[in-house]
Amino acid sequence: MSVTLNPKVKKLLHEGTVIPAHPLALNDGRKLDEKRQRMLTQYYTASGAGGIAVGVHTTQFEIRDKGIDLYEPVLRLAVEEVEKVMQGQPFIKVAGVAGPTSQGLKEAETAKNLGYDLALVSMGGLSDLDEKTHLERVRTISEVIPVFGFYLQPAVGGRVFSYDFWRKFAEIPNLYAIKLAPFDRYHTSDVVRAVCESSRGKEIALYTGNDDNIVGDLLTEYRFEINRRIVTKQIVGGLLGQWAVWTSKAVELLSQVKKARSQGVIPVDLLTLGAELTDANSALFDPVNGFKGSIAGINEVLRRQGLLQTNLCLNPKERLSPGQATEIDRIYRQHPHLQDDSFVAENVTKWCSEESAKHH
Repeated sequence: MSVTLNPKVKKLLHEGTVIPAHPLALNDGRKLDEKRQRMLTQYYTASGAGGIAVGVHTTQFEIRDKGIDLYEPVLRLAVEEVEKVMQGQPFIKVAGVAGPTSQGLKEAETAKNLGYDLALVSMGGLSDLDEKTHLERVRTISEVIPVFGFYLQPAVGGRVFSYDFWRKFAEIPNLYAIKLAPFDRYHTSDVVRAVCESSRGKEIALYTGNDDNIVGDLLTEYRFEINRRIVTKQIVGGLLGQWAVWTSKAVELLSQVKKARSQGVIPVDLLTLGAELTDANSALFDPVNGFKGSIAGINEVLRRQGLLQTNLCLNPKERLSPGQATEIDRIYRQHPHLQDDSFVAENVTKWCSEESAKHH
C-alpha cells in the first residue's frame, strides 16, 4: 500500500470542510456504548460534515490504556458507519495518533489498515523530546500514513514550538494539513508564515483548532511578502471539539464564511456570531477551570440531545466542573440559534432504529 492521499480526499481537504473531533459514547458503567457510538457517527455524516477525527483528545486518550483497549474498536466502528453512509463519496477520515514513536507507528499502522486517510499526530505529553526529535518522529509516522500536523495548546498538554520548527515541519513530504490549536494568535501566525515560506505551501491545508476563535480564523486571509512577492494563505476549515456538537449549524456557518470570503465582504453579524460561538465555547470547554470539563461539557450537550446516554468519561476525574452545567444552561438560553436540537430530534429515532435493525 502506497502512502499517498486519495486525490478526492485531498481536494475536499483543500476546499475546506467541517471535521468534528469524535467523542466517545459510554454507558452508566463507563463501558463503550456501541449503539450510541455508531449513532454519533451517523449524526456527523447526516449533518453534512466532510470528515471526522477519531482517537483524538475528545475521544479520550485513555482509550489506549491497557485494560481499556478501545483504540482499534472505536476507530473501526466509525469507519464502518462512514462506509455505509458515504458509499465511496469523499469523506476525510482522520485518526488521532499519540505517544512515543513506537506507539505512534503502531497506531498509524492500525489507522491505515482500517482505511483512515490521515493521522492527526499529537505532540502532547512528550516533554522530554527536543524539536529535532519531534520532527524525526513525525517524519517516521508520515512514512506509514499521510500526516495532519497538530499545534496543541499548552494548557491541555501541548507546548510552544519555534518558528524554525514549523518551517522544517512544513517540508515533510507526506504532510497534507495542519490543525492550528495553540489558542494564541501569535503562535497561529508563526505556523501560517512558516507554511507560506516553505516549498510545500500549496500542498498544505490549514485547519483551525482554536475553538475560542473559530470565525476569526476562518475569515482571515494571511498575507506575507516572501522573496519580493506576496504570498497569501487561508485557514480553510476546522477540526474542532466545538464542532462535535451542533454540527449541522457548524456546516451552515462554514458555508456562510465561504460565501463572505468569495464576495470579499464580511458581514458584521458574522463577527457577532463568532463572539457568540466563543461565549458558547467558554461554557463547553471550561477554560475558567483550566479546561478540566472540556470533554464532559461536549458530552453533556450530546446527552441533552439524546445522542449520548451519559456525559461520563473513562477517567472518573474528568467531569463537569462546579457551575459548568449552569453555564451550559445559560448559553442555551442566550444563544439558541447556535444549537441544532430540532435537527437531532427529527432524526434521532431514525438513527436509533437503523441501529436496532442492523443488530436483529
